[in-house]
Amino acid sequence: MYIALAAVATLYLGICLAMFVFQRSLLYYPQPRAVTVPESTLVLQVPGSQLVVTVRPLSGAKAIIYFGGNGEDVSSSLESFSRAFPHHALFLLHYRGYGGSTGHPSERANNSDAVALFKNVYAKHADVAVIGRSLGSGVAIRLASEAPASRLILVTPYDSIEEIAAAEYPYLPVKLLLLDRYESWKYAPGIAIPTTLIAAQNDEVIPRASTEKLFTRFRSGVASRAVIQGAGHNDIGTKGEYIRAIQAALQ
Repeated sequence: MYIALAAVATLYLGICLAMFVFQRSLLYYPQPRAVTVPESTLVLQVPGSQLVVTVRPLSGAKAIIYFGGNGEDVSSSLESFSRAFPHHALFLLHYRGYGGSTGHPSERANNSDAVALFKNVYAKHADVAVIGRSLGSGVAIRLASEAPASRLILVTPYDSIEEIAAAEYPYLPVKLLLLDRYESWKYAPGIAIPTTLIAAQNDEVIPRASTEKLFTRFRSGVASRAVIQGAGHNDIGTKGEYIRAIQAALQ
């Protein structure tokens, strides 16, 4: 009996160790970049990495910074965003390891890179809106709590990645193992700029309850919600209502 218990304990500890070591490969899915033309590419040097940003340069005060999902090629949104937001310069960040950016993604790296990009954009554009989708919602909300953004738009956002991971792996001590927590709930109370949370009606990845919980973290009157009917987590960007919701949030 003791041998069997020891074997089970050893197996469980092995699973925990494997999850700890390989967890970032389960969270981040780097994608290549579809748009590679020089006129749509900004290379930003930051400590430890060379970041690639897909851009639509435009003079004027208004700009949008976009942080994508964990398996998203953000350059694929350049065409639709260019049509939808003709008066905004566009800056779509490829996380480290994505789209030609060097290095490896992590919460710390993504947050520091977001700040570096914002400083670069804000030096040229006084009115900077920040959009974060899925994983990127955690990057966006933290940035907006620290930087003088004008608007914050969170697409399929979560209260925390820890909460999502704990539900996905209830048999593991996620709180002890997790390296990248993306605790959006921690930063929401400090947000003062107009904020819109956009949820997918049929989101199969981020539970609606997590989005609703995050909504309650904001101070009264700061945040509003929109639900894209018929949309799932991965196809929300194909819905016309999605772009219209962002356009409304930018007004």
